[in-house]
Amino acid sequence: MDTFRNGVTLHHIGYVVASIRQSAEGFARSLGMQWDGRIIHDPRQTVYVSFLYAAGDETKPVIELVEPEGPQSVVARFLERGGGLHHLCYEVDDLSKQLEWTRANRDLIAQPPVPAVAFGGRRIAWVFTRSRLLIEYLERRVPGPEESGATSR
Repeated sequence: MDTFRNGVTLHHIGYVVASIRQSAEGFARSLGMQWDGRIIHDPRQTVYVSFLYAAGDETKPVIELVEPEGPQSVVARFLERGGGLHHLCYEVDDLSKQLEWTRANRDLIAQPPVPAVAFGGRRIAWVFTRSRLLIEYLERRVPGPEESGATSR
C-alpha cells in the first residue's frame, strides 16, 4: 500500500484526568516538565485542556491533560473507566492528504476536520486505527480562506 507519512511528527500525548488543577503540578514534577498554569476550554470538543512542556524546549512533544467539561463530554465515559492515556496527536503538513491515507488504510475517521481552540483555529481530525488506537491529527498551519471554505464579506 502507498503510504503518506511525509511531514508527520508527534505533537503530544493526551491523558484524561478528573481535574487539571489537581493533576498538572504532580504530572509536571513526575515527568520533569513545566506547566504554565493555562487551562483552555474547547466547547466544540466539550473539554478543558492544558499542556506540559519539556523544560526549556518547546519543540519537543508535549503532554496534554484533558478534563471533561461535564457529564456530556466526549471523554466523560473514558474518565468513568479510570481515565489515563487517551490518544496520540500527530502534526501533519496536509490534513486532507493524511485523511485520504487514513481511508486507504481502512482506519475509521471518527471526527472530520474541525477548528480547535487550543491550537489557534488549526484543524484537527480524530481517527480510530484498526488496532483501536485513537489518533488526533493536527494541521501544521491554519488553512487559508480557499482551503477552509471561509468566505470574505
